[in-house]
Amino acid sequence: MTIAAVLAFSASILPVHAQTAADAALNMANMLDGAGGGVSSGELIAALQNAADAGQPMAMWQLGTMYENGEGVARDPVKAFGYFAQIANQHADAAPKGVEADIVARSFVKVGDYYKQGLPDAGIPADANRSHALLLHAASYFGDADAQYRVGLLYMQEEEMGVNPLQSARWFSLAARKGHCPAQAQLGDLLFNGVEGIEAQPVEGLMWLTISHQRCSGTADAGWVDEKLNHAISLSTADEQAEANALAQSIAPQFAGF
Repeated sequence: MTIAAVLAFSASILPVHAQTAADAALNMANMLDGAGGGVSSGELIAALQNAADAGQPMAMWQLGTMYENGEGVARDPVKAFGYFAQIANQHADAAPKGVEADIVARSFVKVGDYYKQGLPDAGIPADANRSHALLLHAASYFGDADAQYRVGLLYMQEEEMGVNPLQSARWFSLAARKGHCPAQAQLGDLLFNGVEGIEAQPVEGLMWLTISHQRCSGTADAGWVDEKLNHAISLSTADEQAEANALAQSIAPQFAGF
């Protein structure tokens, strides 16, 4: 498999509509990985490596995730970090709405995670401040919903960014409006209960919790999301529940594409 063929594959599967560049990276690997017969594991790695050497972020991302998870290769966090860091370093100022923006944003998140824990084998010490800065770049410049959600969580922990409910609500709101269901649940919980600087808004809070319940159904987050919703229901009136459900039904369709 030549580098030209890899680049042709890449060009043929650029993200459209709901597809992300990360999806395209996976599709590229799947297409190369013997679909229709015939690319060995070694050839797959070599083709992806050639594409990565040519500066293809999708190939770098796929290699990074393979080495991070030990999929088709021996698990190697140092190599994974290297690929994610290469994407972040080379594309930090990529167009926020470009076709590869999601891969760049997620790479910033990945590199931030490595700095949070530290990676001694790569000479990377744990550095919370750098981890926060990388996550904030993904959240603010690229507008990545998962990064925005995670920044919201950081503002709920004194040992991270310091407890700041207004900042938490701000970041959760940004992610929630992009269809991020855990962020919708956290925002709903804050609005329903009210916190310092945020007056309780039970109807809007229930609305977001209801939407989150629907969107998180069947995911790993469903349990804690449902606990928050059930707790809010137990404290709300029938009228508040009816109004919240009506609002949720009217607003939920806008998230169908996420």
